[in-house]
Amino acid sequence: MLDQQYTTNEKSSTHDTVMPLLNSMYLEFKELSKKKPDAAVSKSKISIANRLLLKVRVVLADEASLEFLDLLDEDDIPQTSDVTLILSQYVAAMKEFRNRFYGWNGGDNVWFSE
Repeated sequence: MLDQQYTTNEKSSTHDTVMPLLNSMYLEFKELSKKKPDAAVSKSKISIANRLLLKVRVVLADEASLEFLDLLDEDDIPQTSDVTLILSQYVAAMKEFRNRFYGWNGGDNVWFSE
């Protein structure tokens, strides 16, 4: 059996705070992308998304997946399909983080934190 890996209380708490917001944002952009995949995303939406993604990046700071996760470029004005792709990568990385550091301790499902 592999040794259990641990995260910090701060990262697990931040994960629990931002993950519902990230999932919601991803689902909204996914729906928009189905209707208008080529539609430009406003700078204010990019700013809101990046603010959330910066928090997610704090959680993932020590994870190998971070090097593959980009922020949205306000100057490039991404399309909804671009935003959806980027958000899906963050969702996947956060799910992997949870799978790695959250689980059964013999009595409860808990975060394995230091």
